[in-house]
Amino acid sequence: MHIAFIINSHETEEVKYTTPTLGYAAYKRGHTVSYIGVGELGYDSDGNLMARCKTISDRKFKGQETYFKAVQEQELTPVSSENLDVLFLRNDPSDEIGEREWAQNAAFIFGEIAVRNNVLVLNHPSSLASAVNKMYFQHFPEVLRPETIITRDEKEIRDFFKKQKQKMILKPLKGSGGTNVFMMDKKNEHNLSQTIEAICRDGYVIAQAYLPAATKGDTRLILMNGEPLQVDGEYAVIQRVNAEGDIRSNIHAGGRPDTVKVTDQMLELAEIVRPKLVQDGMFLVGIDIVGDKLMEINVFSPGGLNMMGRAYERDFAKEVIIAIERKVAYKNTYEGYLENKMLATL
Repeated sequence: MHIAFIINSHETEEVKYTTPTLGYAAYKRGHTVSYIGVGELGYDSDGNLMARCKTISDRKFKGQETYFKAVQEQELTPVSSENLDVLFLRNDPSDEIGEREWAQNAAFIFGEIAVRNNVLVLNHPSSLASAVNKMYFQHFPEVLRPETIITRDEKEIRDFFKKQKQKMILKPLKGSGGTNVFMMDKKNEHNLSQTIEAICRDGYVIAQAYLPAATKGDTRLILMNGEPLQVDGEYAVIQRVNAEGDIRSNIHAGGRPDTVKVTDQMLELAEIVRPKLVQDGMFLVGIDIVGDKLMEINVFSPGGLNMMGRAYERDFAKEVIIAIERKVAYKNTYEGYLENKMLATL
């Protein structure tokens, strides 16, 4: 099969990211693999998705680093949806806030064209478009979530602060990677107005109950087809431990990864989110767990597979590619009878 990965840009993609890990896993299984930056997407006069991509083939590599370096050195070449079997949307819209606003929705828009061109698109593009901010999380059952309000009104946030006994988390409705996430308490209450104003510059503010278990970091669990991803008895999961003095556990924000045992409570949370993820065609998702609650559902570019693979000595990326191969086989067998949203989590 020919699988193309949509990334933010070739300049910002790094070999340690999950997308190159998935691409290398597909390449080792004999597939044609392409990488497309959001700005390299287009639409031709015949109604097809077109793009410029970096592709490499017919070479053997010692490992992922040499493979991805060779990919990055390639010149951009044209590709059409007529030549693609799978388009995997792995760009993060929140990385485009401020500088490339046009790029936030581009992958979903062109992904819809690819669906019409009979390309399997993961995750389902129209569902991703509706999940472009953290409001998507609020559509899941309340039992999963910490008490939360979303507003731009300072008084409402101050009232919530009092209700939470002067301890809460503030973060933007749009964003990821731990950017502009603040823990507010009695000690820094004098900065509350300033913090709200700073977050409001980019849109709405999420005010969320503080979970004491967050001092130990959070747990990232990867779900595939709505189920926890596992290989030979090991789950694709990692504990993200906060850097000292920081409430954020995101690896990009200084958190460190550690192994963790998957508990029945974690599996119960995963089971609660499963029906909606399946309904929405969310093939590969990362859920972030603190205590008995979910803090976030990452449906765009959930990372950590490389770290998880090293930690548990399992090839989780290979398992993802095998699942995609099955979907392509289903699509070809049923010849248009199965919709993209269903195939995405089948």
